[in-house]
Amino acid sequence: MPRMSAATCSVGASGMASLPHGRPGGQSGGQSASGAGPHMPQARRHRWVSDEPEIPFRCSVLYEDERIIVIDKPHFVPTTPRGMWYRQSTLIRLREHYGEPQITPAHRLDRLTAGIVVFVRDPACRGAYQMLFQNHEARKTYECLAPAAPVTRPHTGTITRLNAPAVFPLLRCSHIVKDRGRLQAYEIPGEPNARTVIDLPDACGMTADTPDATALPAGIRRYVLHPVTGKTHQLRVHMSSLGLPIMGDPFYPTLKPYGPDDFSTPLQLVARRLEFTDPISGRDMCCISSIPLSR
Repeated sequence: MPRMSAATCSVGASGMASLPHGRPGGQSGGQSASGAGPHMPQARRHRWVSDEPEIPFRCSVLYEDERIIVIDKPHFVPTTPRGMWYRQSTLIRLREHYGEPQITPAHRLDRLTAGIVVFVRDPACRGAYQMLFQNHEARKTYECLAPAAPVTRPHTGTITRLNAPAVFPLLRCSHIVKDRGRLQAYEIPGEPNARTVIDLPDACGMTADTPDATALPAGIRRYVLHPVTGKTHQLRVHMSSLGLPIMGDPFYPTLKPYGPDDFSTPLQLVARRLEFTDPISGRDMCCISSIPLSR
């Protein structure tokens, strides 16, 4: 199985490249990871963006072929244009860097979450890769830092110990709702539409994938999260509901006052590993993020 990380790329990859961060009102600069083709002309400013804050982090290209590009996205960088960000988004950075305006994301990753994102560069293959994620056929593994504390009973939904009497791994199920215009998602009684398996790294062998597997401060623990479904903010809501809010989360359990991003305190959540069978080539792919969790 090809295994892609920031240190190595599998056979067929062009080698890791670092995408310049978008510069409002200017061009990105630098050459395509493939070394082919000029850059796109200066991008037209998004009509809703008048003063776009700079996000001083670069996206790394872990893998690319004629159909897809796999990115290791830093914290704070949006996957697609939204709100006050346009040219700072991963999508626009990619389009400008490669000179390919047809590039689109196969799936999404929250702006505050770091890790693996797949983009499709061949429009004829777009549906095949997007359905891969829509049908939950891609296997996602996240890592986070959260309190090393006893699990508390949530007000709704269920907890199932998968290796009783051990607490972990456990399956958390609930019904999550995200209202338009409301920053926080929340849980209500009802048929579960969100499912997450929560484990500890020593129990599931994730240590080898973790670039910063060192001692953590007292009271903090590393958790490994396997989303079975993909509701908005699902992992953050589920961890918070168990009394284990992810470190650096400005939304859960309490919404913090709005203000400029504090780049020194990112959300301690990374989409660490993504595994899938390429729907076109049939190859088994494994992509691993090298973005560390802070200590």
